[in-house]
Amino acid sequence: MTEAETPRTGKRVLLANPRGYCAGVDRAVQTVEEALKLYGAPIYVRKQIVHNKHVVHTLEAQGAIFVEENEEVPEGATVIFSAHGVAPEVYEQARERSLRAIDATCPLVTKVHHEARRFAAQDYDILLIGHEGHEEVIGTAGEAPAHIQLVDGPDSVDQVTVRDPEKVVWLSQTTLSVDETLETVARLKQRLPLLQSPPSDDICYATSNRQHVVKEIAPECDVVIVVGSRNSSNSVRLVEVALDAGARAGHLVDFAHEIDDAWLTGARTVGVTSGASVPDELVQQVLARLAERGFADVEEITTADERLTFSLPQELKRDMKAAVAARG
Repeated sequence: MTEAETPRTGKRVLLANPRGYCAGVDRAVQTVEEALKLYGAPIYVRKQIVHNKHVVHTLEAQGAIFVEENEEVPEGATVIFSAHGVAPEVYEQARERSLRAIDATCPLVTKVHHEARRFAAQDYDILLIGHEGHEEVIGTAGEAPAHIQLVDGPDSVDQVTVRDPEKVVWLSQTTLSVDETLETVARLKQRLPLLQSPPSDDICYATSNRQHVVKEIAPECDVVIVVGSRNSSNSVRLVEVALDAGARAGHLVDFAHEIDDAWLTGARTVGVTSGASVPDELVQQVLARLAERGFADVEEITTADERLTFSLPQELKRDMKAAVAARG
């Protein structure tokens, strides 16, 4: 009997848990699905509702139309704002076009928006740690553009200038590398010893949890496969975290068929995880492909138990309730 035919080949998969959908993504996807049921197709969605190809294509097949800006939405139509949040001017544009706007912004992103407005009202300089051009950063910065400057990682700390070093605070994008953010904050505090921190951590629980479990499994892995899209910040960070934590190689794939057999040559242990906007069916397809290649022994490594859920947007819940009452 050859190695490939034996039930246990010595090849194994370490499957990270938590992985995949977070509460904010689940809420956002469900918002589009419920809006389609309630109002009927088409429903317009500004930007990708979450950063995942499969999710976007699935919702398109159900009647969602993804646009870049409100101007592409017919006047009076329904538009859903993505989980990443939008600047106040986007709401104003929607009002001007008489759009029915449903806000699917993750509540943890909304928290950062509230912090930005509060500190700006107190005339603080706000250092927003995040990636330039990311939708979440654009939305948060739009809350107080005169007070916010972007700090894109530790290397950009030297460019920071503030009006009063005693009135400065840092906030962050919710999907960053925890370790890199801490490094950026440490560098900022060297320059600005009185720098204040947000009242509670801005990096979301799901991002932190997914990075933590990857750190646990990475040292044992010859390769770590992260399921997620390239425009998903938290998915990209997971590959970086895996490599920093000791994995010999790391790769990001949207789908199982993208796995290159050469990645598995000589490997005994493969780590598998997924970004916070990835449905678990895609992970199961990756596990099936790995099993076909001798990696059938799967051990799930759990470091946290996630039970957080978020209710649907108020605007949508109100209309759903009214529809039920009308039918009754």
